[in-house]
Amino acid sequence: MSDIEIRKTGRIGRITLNRPEALNAVTLKMVQAIAAALPVWAKDDDVAMLVIDGAGDKAFCAGGDIADIYAALVVGDPNMARAFWRAEYRMNAAIFNFPKPVASFLQGYTMGGGVGVGCHASHRVVCASSQIAMPEVSIGLVPDVGGSLLLARAPGRVGEYLGCTATRMSAGDAVFAGFADYYIDEARWPDLIQTLEKTGDWEAIDQAAEPAPTSDLEAQFPAVNMFFDAETLRDTLSILAASQSDFARDTLKKLGRNAPLAMAGAMELVHRARVRDRIDEALRAEYRFAFRLAAQGDFQEGIRAAIIDRDRAPKWVHSHPGAPTTMEVAAMLFPLGDDDLSLEGTS
Repeated sequence: MSDIEIRKTGRIGRITLNRPEALNAVTLKMVQAIAAALPVWAKDDDVAMLVIDGAGDKAFCAGGDIADIYAALVVGDPNMARAFWRAEYRMNAAIFNFPKPVASFLQGYTMGGGVGVGCHASHRVVCASSQIAMPEVSIGLVPDVGGSLLLARAPGRVGEYLGCTATRMSAGDAVFAGFADYYIDEARWPDLIQTLEKTGDWEAIDQAAEPAPTSDLEAQFPAVNMFFDAETLRDTLSILAASQSDFARDTLKKLGRNAPLAMAGAMELVHRARVRDRIDEALRAEYRFAFRLAAQGDFQEGIRAAIIDRDRAPKWVHSHPGAPTTMEVAAMLFPLGDDDLSLEGTS
Protein backbone atom coordinates (compact mmCIF):
# COMPACT_ATOMS: atom_id res chain seq x y z
CA MET A 1 0.00 0.00 0.00
CA SER A 2 1.27 3.45 -0.90
CA ASP A 3 2.51 5.88 1.75
CA ILE A 4 0.20 8.50 0.23
CA GLU A 5 -3.08 8.19 -1.64
CA ILE A 6 -3.74 10.89 -4.22
CA ARG A 7 -6.94 10.61 -6.24
CA LYS A 8 -9.90 12.52 -7.58
CA THR A 9 -13.20 11.58 -5.92
CA GLY A 10 -16.33 13.29 -7.19
CA ARG A 11 -15.81 17.05 -7.07
CA ILE A 12 -12.69 17.02 -4.89
CA GLY A 13 -9.02 16.18 -5.07
CA ARG A 14 -8.15 13.86 -2.18
CA ILE A 15 -4.78 13.57 -0.48
CA THR A 16 -4.51 10.99 2.31
CA LEU A 17 -1.26 10.56 4.23
CA ASN A 18 -1.07 6.79 4.69
CA ARG A 19 1.69 5.87 7.12
CA PRO A 20 -0.30 5.41 10.33
CA GLU A 21 2.41 3.19 11.83
CA ALA A 22 4.79 6.16 11.50
CA LEU A 23 2.19 8.72 12.59
CA ASN A 24 1.94 9.73 8.90
CA ALA A 25 5.36 11.38 8.96
CA VAL A 26 6.07 12.81 5.52
CA THR A 27 8.92 11.54 3.36
CA LEU A 28 10.54 13.24 0.38
CA LYS A 29 8.54 11.03 -2.00
CA MET A 30 5.29 12.06 -0.30
CA VAL A 31 6.26 15.73 -0.55
CA GLN A 32 7.04 15.29 -4.24
CA ALA A 33 3.73 13.51 -4.87
CA ILE A 34 1.73 16.33 -3.29
CA ALA A 35 3.71 18.94 -5.20
CA ALA A 36 3.03 17.13 -8.49
CA ALA A 37 -0.74 16.84 -7.91
CA LEU A 38 -1.43 20.47 -6.96
CA PRO A 39 -0.85 22.20 -10.33
CA VAL A 40 -2.87 19.51 -12.13
CA TRP A 41 -5.86 20.00 -9.85
CA ALA A 42 -5.51 23.79 -9.97
CA LYS A 43 -6.28 23.63 -13.72
CA ASP A 44 -8.96 20.90 -13.51
CA ASP A 45 -12.42 22.48 -13.67
CA ASP A 46 -13.98 19.28 -12.30
CA VAL A 47 -12.07 19.75 -9.04
CA ALA A 48 -13.90 22.31 -6.89
CA MET A 49 -11.70 21.92 -3.80
CA LEU A 50 -9.13 19.72 -2.08
CA VAL A 51 -9.39 17.55 1.03
CA ILE A 52 -6.25 16.51 2.93
CA ASP A 53 -6.49 13.93 5.70
CA GLY A 54 -4.42 11.26 7.42
CA ALA A 55 -4.97 7.53 7.97
CA GLY A 56 -5.47 6.18 11.48
CA ASP A 57 -6.66 7.87 14.65
CA LYS A 58 -3.35 8.85 16.27
CA ALA A 59 -2.10 11.54 13.92
CA PHE A 60 -2.82 13.65 10.91
CA CYS A 61 0.95 14.02 10.55
CA ALA A 62 3.51 14.10 13.35
CA GLY A 63 6.17 15.78 11.20
CA GLY A 64 8.84 14.97 8.66
CA ASP A 65 10.54 11.58 8.50
CA ILE A 66 14.07 12.42 9.60
CA ALA A 67 15.73 8.99 9.93
CA ASP A 68 17.63 9.30 6.63
CA ILE A 69 18.46 12.93 7.36
CA TYR A 70 20.00 11.95 10.71
CA ALA A 71 22.08 9.20 9.09
CA ALA A 72 23.44 11.75 6.60
CA LEU A 73 24.21 14.30 9.33
CA VAL A 74 26.14 11.70 11.33
CA VAL A 75 28.58 11.21 8.45
CA GLY A 76 28.92 14.96 7.97
CA ASP A 77 26.56 15.48 5.04
CA PRO A 78 24.05 18.30 5.59
CA ASN A 79 22.85 18.30 1.99
CA MET A 80 20.15 15.63 2.38
CA ALA A 81 18.42 17.79 4.99
CA ARG A 82 18.72 20.84 2.77
CA ALA A 83 17.31 19.01 -0.26
CA PHE A 84 14.35 17.77 1.78
CA TRP A 85 13.63 21.26 3.09
CA ARG A 86 13.83 22.79 -0.39
CA ALA A 87 11.24 20.35 -1.73
CA GLU A 88 9.07 20.57 1.39
CA TYR A 89 9.00 24.36 1.57
CA ARG A 90 8.10 24.64 -2.11
CA MET A 91 5.20 22.26 -1.46
CA ASN A 92 4.13 24.29 1.59
CA ALA A 93 4.06 27.44 -0.54
CA ALA A 94 1.99 25.68 -3.21
CA ILE A 95 -0.63 24.64 -0.64
CA PHE A 96 -0.71 28.15 0.82
CA ASN A 97 -1.17 29.67 -2.65
CA PHE A 98 -3.57 27.04 -4.05
CA PRO A 99 -6.32 28.88 -5.96
CA LYS A 100 -9.22 26.74 -4.70
CA PRO A 101 -10.44 25.93 -1.17
CA VAL A 102 -8.40 23.35 0.71
CA ALA A 103 -9.87 21.50 3.70
CA SER A 104 -7.63 19.64 6.15
CA PHE A 105 -8.83 17.24 8.85
CA LEU A 106 -6.38 17.32 11.74
CA GLN A 107 -6.96 14.48 14.19
CA GLY A 108 -4.36 13.53 16.81
CA TYR A 109 -0.87 14.89 16.32
CA THR A 110 -0.26 17.66 13.79
CA MET A 111 3.28 18.81 14.37
CA GLY A 112 6.16 20.38 12.49
CA GLY A 113 5.99 19.15 8.91
CA GLY A 114 2.37 18.18 9.51
CA VAL A 115 1.56 21.83 10.19
CA GLY A 116 3.11 22.64 6.83
CA VAL A 117 0.76 20.20 5.08
CA GLY A 118 -2.41 20.85 7.06
CA CYS A 119 -2.35 24.35 8.54
CA HIS A 120 -1.86 26.34 5.34
CA ALA A 121 -5.26 25.07 4.18
CA SER A 122 -8.18 27.49 3.93
CA HIS A 123 -10.54 25.27 5.99
CA ARG A 124 -8.74 23.58 8.91
CA VAL A 125 -10.82 21.18 10.99
CA VAL A 126 -9.91 19.91 14.46
CA CYS A 127 -11.54 17.53 16.95
CA ALA A 128 -11.21 16.42 20.57
CA SER A 129 -8.00 14.44 19.95
CA SER A 130 -6.19 17.22 18.07
CA GLN A 131 -2.79 18.29 19.37
CA ILE A 132 -1.00 20.87 17.24
CA ALA A 133 2.52 22.18 17.79
CA MET A 134 5.62 23.68 16.27
CA PRO A 135 8.11 21.66 18.37
CA GLU A 136 11.24 22.23 16.26
CA VAL A 137 13.25 24.06 18.93
CA SER A 138 13.14 20.91 21.06
CA ILE A 139 15.28 19.13 18.44
CA GLY A 140 17.56 22.03 17.60
CA LEU A 141 15.67 23.41 14.61
CA VAL A 142 13.64 26.60 14.12
CA PRO A 143 9.89 26.69 13.37
CA ASP A 144 9.77 26.12 9.63
CA VAL A 145 7.41 24.93 6.83
CA GLY A 146 5.93 28.43 6.89
CA GLY A 147 5.21 28.06 10.60
CA SER A 148 6.85 31.37 11.42
CA LEU A 149 4.10 33.11 9.44
CA LEU A 150 1.35 31.18 11.25
CA LEU A 151 2.98 32.05 14.56
CA ALA A 152 3.31 35.70 13.55
CA ARG A 153 -0.39 35.87 12.76
CA ALA A 154 -1.42 34.46 16.16
CA PRO A 155 -2.94 36.92 18.65
CA GLY A 156 -0.57 39.15 20.58
CA ARG A 157 2.69 37.41 21.44
CA VAL A 158 1.26 33.91 21.35
CA GLY A 159 3.47 33.11 18.36
CA GLU A 160 6.70 33.90 20.21
CA TYR A 161 5.51 31.80 23.15
CA LEU A 162 4.54 28.78 21.06
CA GLY A 163 7.61 28.96 18.86
CA CYS A 164 10.08 29.19 21.76
CA THR A 165 8.44 26.78 24.20
CA ALA A 166 7.20 24.14 21.69
CA THR A 167 3.93 24.02 23.68
CA ARG A 168 1.25 21.71 22.29
CA MET A 169 -2.13 23.21 21.50
CA SER A 170 -5.47 21.54 22.13
CA ALA A 171 -8.30 21.95 19.62
CA GLY A 172 -9.54 25.03 21.46
CA ASP A 173 -6.04 26.46 21.66
CA ALA A 174 -5.49 25.89 17.93
CA VAL A 175 -8.66 27.76 17.01
CA PHE A 176 -7.72 30.61 19.36
CA ALA A 177 -4.17 30.81 17.95
CA GLY A 178 -5.30 30.72 14.33
CA PHE A 179 -3.89 27.29 13.47
CA ALA A 180 -7.41 25.90 12.93
CA ASP A 181 -10.78 27.25 11.87
CA TYR A 182 -13.47 24.70 12.77
CA TYR A 183 -14.22 22.26 15.55
CA ILE A 184 -16.25 19.25 14.34
CA ASP A 185 -16.67 15.92 16.14
CA GLU A 186 -14.42 13.37 14.42
CA ALA A 187 -17.27 10.86 14.15
CA ARG A 188 -18.96 13.27 11.72
CA TRP A 189 -15.96 13.64 9.39
CA PRO A 190 -16.67 10.72 7.04
CA ASP A 191 -20.18 11.97 6.24
CA LEU A 192 -18.91 15.53 5.80
CA ILE A 193 -16.16 14.44 3.41
CA GLN A 194 -18.69 12.37 1.49
CA THR A 195 -20.86 15.48 1.14
CA LEU A 196 -17.85 17.43 -0.13
CA GLU A 197 -17.13 14.68 -2.66
CA LYS A 198 -20.67 14.84 -3.98
CA THR A 199 -21.13 18.59 -4.04
CA GLY A 200 -17.74 20.29 -3.90
CA ASP A 201 -19.48 22.84 -1.68
CA TRP A 202 -17.00 23.95 0.99
CA GLU A 203 -19.76 25.83 2.79
CA ALA A 204 -20.85 22.44 4.11
CA ILE A 205 -17.91 22.75 6.52
CA ASP A 206 -19.27 26.03 7.90
CA GLN A 207 -22.68 24.41 8.36
CA ALA A 208 -21.19 21.44 10.25
CA ALA A 209 -19.07 23.53 12.62
CA GLU A 210 -19.59 23.28 16.39
CA PRO A 211 -18.51 25.64 19.18
CA ALA A 212 -14.82 25.21 19.88
CA PRO A 213 -13.78 23.98 23.35
CA THR A 214 -12.36 26.45 25.84
CA SER A 215 -8.69 27.32 25.44
CA ASP A 216 -6.13 27.22 28.25
CA LEU A 217 -3.88 29.28 26.00
CA GLU A 218 -6.50 32.01 25.78
CA ALA A 219 -6.71 32.04 29.57
CA GLN A 220 -2.93 32.55 29.71
CA PHE A 221 -3.02 35.28 27.08
CA PRO A 222 -2.29 38.22 29.44
CA ALA A 223 0.75 36.44 30.89
CA VAL A 224 2.01 35.41 27.46
CA ASN A 225 1.82 39.00 26.25
CA MET A 226 3.53 40.38 29.34
CA PHE A 227 6.54 38.07 29.19
CA PHE A 228 7.02 37.66 25.43
CA ASP A 229 6.52 41.28 24.35
CA ALA A 230 10.28 41.66 23.99
CA GLU A 231 12.84 42.24 21.26
CA THR A 232 15.00 39.20 22.00
CA LEU A 233 14.90 35.88 23.83
CA ARG A 234 17.37 37.28 26.34
CA ASP A 235 14.91 40.04 27.24
CA THR A 236 12.11 37.53 27.76
CA LEU A 237 14.35 35.33 29.93
CA SER A 238 15.21 38.33 32.12
CA ILE A 239 11.56 39.28 32.58
CA LEU A 240 10.62 35.68 33.41
CA ALA A 241 13.48 35.31 35.89
CA ALA A 242 12.33 38.42 37.76
CA SER A 243 8.83 37.00 38.26
CA GLN A 244 7.65 34.66 40.98
CA SER A 245 4.53 33.54 39.12
CA ASP A 246 3.71 29.90 38.39
CA PHE A 247 3.49 30.77 34.69
CA ALA A 248 7.00 32.22 34.71
CA ARG A 249 8.49 29.22 36.52
CA ASP A 250 6.74 26.77 34.18
CA THR A 251 7.82 28.71 31.11
CA LEU A 252 11.46 28.91 32.22
CA LYS A 253 11.43 25.15 32.68
CA LYS A 254 10.12 24.67 29.13
CA LEU A 255 12.70 27.05 27.69
CA GLY A 256 15.47 25.30 29.58
CA ARG A 257 14.88 22.09 27.61
CA ASN A 258 15.16 23.59 24.13
CA ALA A 259 18.08 24.55 21.89
CA PRO A 260 19.20 28.11 22.76
CA LEU A 261 20.12 29.24 19.23
CA ALA A 262 16.92 27.77 17.78
CA MET A 263 14.79 29.60 20.36
CA ALA A 264 16.55 32.89 19.72
CA GLY A 265 16.05 32.28 16.02
CA ALA A 266 12.39 31.40 16.49
CA MET A 267 11.70 34.74 18.14
CA GLU A 268 13.49 36.65 15.40
CA LEU A 269 11.76 34.70 12.62
CA VAL A 270 8.33 35.43 14.13
CA HIS A 271 9.18 39.13 14.40
CA ARG A 272 10.30 39.29 10.77
CA ALA A 273 7.30 37.31 9.53
CA ARG A 274 4.93 39.65 11.36
CA VAL A 275 6.41 42.69 9.61
CA ARG A 276 6.55 41.15 6.13
CA ASP A 277 3.45 38.92 6.33
CA ARG A 278 4.34 36.91 3.21
CA ILE A 279 4.71 33.15 2.89
CA ASP A 280 7.64 33.42 0.47
CA GLU A 281 9.55 35.72 2.81
CA ALA A 282 8.83 33.48 5.81
CA LEU A 283 9.95 30.30 4.04
CA ARG A 284 13.07 31.93 2.66
CA ALA A 285 14.13 33.17 6.10
CA GLU A 286 13.38 29.79 7.67
CA TYR A 287 15.42 28.06 4.98
CA ARG A 288 18.45 30.29 5.58
CA PHE A 289 18.39 29.50 9.29
CA ALA A 290 17.78 25.76 8.77
CA PHE A 291 20.44 25.57 6.03
CA ARG A 292 23.05 26.76 8.50
CA LEU A 293 21.70 24.72 11.42
CA ALA A 294 22.22 21.55 9.38
CA ALA A 295 25.97 22.11 9.73
CA GLN A 296 25.96 23.76 13.17
CA GLY A 297 25.37 20.61 15.27
CA ASP A 298 22.29 21.29 17.39
CA PHE A 299 19.86 19.69 14.91
CA GLN A 300 21.80 16.42 14.79
CA GLU A 301 22.13 16.39 18.58
CA GLY A 302 18.43 17.16 19.05
CA ILE A 303 17.38 14.24 16.85
CA ARG A 304 19.79 11.94 18.70
CA ALA A 305 18.47 12.87 22.13
CA ALA A 306 14.77 12.82 21.22
CA ILE A 307 14.47 10.05 18.64
CA ILE A 308 17.61 7.91 18.32
CA ASP A 309 18.94 7.38 21.86
CA ARG A 310 15.85 8.85 23.53
CA ASP A 311 17.84 9.98 26.56
CA ARG A 312 16.17 13.43 26.48
CA ALA A 313 19.52 14.95 27.45
CA PRO A 314 20.77 16.95 24.47
CA LYS A 315 24.10 18.74 24.74
CA TRP A 316 23.48 21.96 22.84
CA VAL A 317 26.28 24.09 21.39
CA HIS A 318 25.27 26.94 23.71
CA SER A 319 25.34 26.25 27.43
CA HIS A 320 22.20 28.13 28.49
CA PRO A 321 19.10 29.69 26.87
CA GLY A 322 20.39 33.25 27.00
CA ALA A 323 23.81 32.52 25.49
CA PRO A 324 23.21 33.25 21.76
CA THR A 325 23.98 36.84 20.80
CA THR A 326 21.99 39.11 18.52
CA MET A 327 24.81 38.97 15.98
CA GLU A 328 24.80 35.16 15.96
CA VAL A 329 21.08 35.15 15.20
CA ALA A 330 21.45 37.79 12.50
CA ALA A 331 24.28 35.84 10.85
CA MET A 332 22.03 32.77 10.55
CA LEU A 333 19.65 34.85 8.42
CA PHE A 334 22.11 36.35 5.95
CA PRO A 335 21.32 35.59 2.28
CA LEU A 336 22.74 32.33 0.92
CA GLY A 337 23.56 33.56 -2.56
CA ASP A 338 23.08 30.78 -5.09
CA ASP A 339 21.84 28.49 -2.29
CA ASP A 340 18.87 30.71 -1.37
CA LEU A 341 15.46 29.09 -1.63
CA SER A 342 13.66 29.51 -4.96
CA LEU A 343 9.87 29.45 -4.86
CA GLU A 344 9.22 30.05 -8.54
CA GLY A 345 6.25 28.08 -9.83
CA THR A 346 4.60 27.64 -6.41
CA SER A 347 1.94 30.32 -6.86
